[in-house]
Amino acid sequence: MTGSAAAHYEPNSRELLIEYELPLQDVVPTVAAYRYTKANGMMPSPRKDAETKKLYSDLLARLTLRTLAETFGATTPDMVESIVFNGYVSTKDRATGRAVRPLLISISAERDRFAEIELDERELDPVLCLRSHLNAIVSPHPYDLEGVRPVMTFDLSKYKFVDEMDVVAGMDSRTDLLNLSPGEFEHLIRRLFEAVGMRSWVTQASKDEGVDGVAVNEDPIVGGLCIIQAKRYSKIVGLEAVHALAGVMEHKRAAKGVLVTTSWVGKASRDFATANGRIEIIEGRNLKHMLKEHLQLDVLIGLDKLPPGWNRADIGQTAPS
Repeated sequence: MTGSAAAHYEPNSRELLIEYELPLQDVVPTVAAYRYTKANGMMPSPRKDAETKKLYSDLLARLTLRTLAETFGATTPDMVESIVFNGYVSTKDRATGRAVRPLLISISAERDRFAEIELDERELDPVLCLRSHLNAIVSPHPYDLEGVRPVMTFDLSKYKFVDEMDVVAGMDSRTDLLNLSPGEFEHLIRRLFEAVGMRSWVTQASKDEGVDGVAVNEDPIVGGLCIIQAKRYSKIVGLEAVHALAGVMEHKRAAKGVLVTTSWVGKASRDFATANGRIEIIEGRNLKHMLKEHLQLDVLIGLDKLPPGWNRADIGQTAPS
């Protein structure tokens, strides 16, 4: 939702992180004025494309500056010394139709440096102010939704990782995923995420609040921190697991969460993931397909019971004679 924001406070560093939902480019009217003629009545005068793009860039910059000003004004120096502001837009990729959330403005602003700005001065160029005075990273083409990298990268040191295990080397086409140990299954999922182009790690058991692994997508548009939960189950994964994943994502300020399971989830879990918008669920039959596509592993999953709509070929089993 445009104008919505999320915040995270680090008391030790007196730093506040703000993630702000910026408006899309259609907020700028495409009509510059109207003129009346006796022959045609009221006729719109379209705004030039270059002017529309400049107005949109200025609007995003002014929203950023105003948000920083109001936040600094509402807090004291002994509480907030600096603000990291990340401004996103939520839209659909016109090429694929998929939801995307490009980052258009990212800035780390110090209170003293920001205090030098005359925010209400008519001659102030908001984009120049962000780029030159505050050293912000600003999309060169925000109207085209060209994303940028955030000024703050994810601190992976707060996770405790285990040494990598090459579980794939010991697998063959008849490996039953349910026969893997929980640790082996987590390392298999790590390898899968690496195969699709992400950096991935497995966390230490019982150390990271329900996080089995983390992955980082370094794409500047759709990238970010991804929390992974790996469930080597033979029965349905309950709704509470999806709720827990959402809670961990919020706490870790992750861009995405993925629940990967050898089994399946119910309708309530799928509805919750859809409503959240940042959770993806990979069920057993989809997992089998992905392992074949990305790791060339034609595994099977020895489920005793199949959910509605599945057949035994989906998980590598043969039909009972």
